[in-house]
Amino acid sequence: MQHSIHVSSEIGALRAVLLHRPGSELESLTPRYLDSMLFEDIPFLAQMQEEHDQFARVLTDHGCLVYYVSDLLKEVLEYPQLQKQAIDYLIESSHIVSPDLGHIIREHLEGYSPGELASCCIAGLRKAQVDPKIKKKTLSYYIRDAYPYYISPLPNLYFTRDPATVVKDGISINLMKTEARRRERWIMSMITKTHPLFASVPIHADYSANSSIEGGDILMLSESCAIVGSSARTEVWAIEAFARTMMAPKESKGEGLDQVLVIQIPYTRAYMHLDTVFTMVDRDAFCMYGGIEASVKVFSITKGRRDTLNIHEEPNLRSALKKALSVPSVRIIRASGDDAIAADREQWNDSNNTLAIDCGTVITYRRNIISNETLEKNGVTVIPIQGSELVRGRGGPRCMSMPLCRDQI
Repeated sequence: MQHSIHVSSEIGALRAVLLHRPGSELESLTPRYLDSMLFEDIPFLAQMQEEHDQFARVLTDHGCLVYYVSDLLKEVLEYPQLQKQAIDYLIESSHIVSPDLGHIIREHLEGYSPGELASCCIAGLRKAQVDPKIKKKTLSYYIRDAYPYYISPLPNLYFTRDPATVVKDGISINLMKTEARRRERWIMSMITKTHPLFASVPIHADYSANSSIEGGDILMLSESCAIVGSSARTEVWAIEAFARTMMAPKESKGEGLDQVLVIQIPYTRAYMHLDTVFTMVDRDAFCMYGGIEASVKVFSITKGRRDTLNIHEEPNLRSALKKALSVPSVRIIRASGDDAIAADREQWNDSNNTLAIDCGTVITYRRNIISNETLEKNGVTVIPIQGSELVRGRGGPRCMSMPLCRDQI
């Protein structure tokens, strides 16, 4: 890697990023399982892949190295010991309680190449792939429910922002809220702990005491301050644990932050993460969904004595951001301006989920015309990409990217 792992802002020039190109796991979606797999509709995979490839090209055209989850996972699974760990985890996490069935599935997976096993970790294992072997064994295991998978697919993995987050020089392995995404955490943990790309990078895991925290709620404001959203997917206890861990000094296995700002948003799927309603677009500017501006609450967390935290409510969002950034003022740009109907419609299509690739330059979905025009009128350079199928998973350019390295501001 040409650049070290380091992210201490949302707007420094993006130099390296981790993506996942949507694959066969998306073909597992059927109307019956949409809710449990966190989708509202079934996307057209071929078009989705074209849109994702365009997204990756924009990043590379602007000097960003692009890594893919599937490639890194395949590389670590070249090692037999890690193959065994992966198979053990897949069987255990899929709640396969029948010893006979577990043995057959284990034999099946042991016959996979590293690439096939990596694909199974992401796309899952259908019952139809294994059941012929069960019949040949003449086992008594014939009572099955209608669910078509022994190992569930991960259709949300293309939102690489959520299961792991680079915080300064380290990586937070995040605990996902829903069962449908829990294995994403394991994949990111396996990669970051064993792939040479992340050699010597501090890994922060198991700090949240079984409370969920997801990367869509973590924003790096500056070298000394992070923002965490209190949302439907990130719990307050995990936020406190994150603050305590990341504010610890380097010698105590922390990242040396001075402050964590907490922005509490309505707990609803429409605003599942903070970055669905709020992102940073320039040194002093933020894009925000105006529909929640009056209802958010902001809290500041700083270090107290020993292992305690000082927590107090801030007067308002603007003053908290201004103080944390040490700037004379901040601009909060309402996506879609004052058009409430357009704001609601385009927020649903992730108009606020911008990805800054440099100060004042962001990637957005082309379909959010009014929001894009509003950003440009406020001096932000917009690079629009197609996203008619990508957006069906309820996420935008920021959701689809895990920054590994940004220039320092």
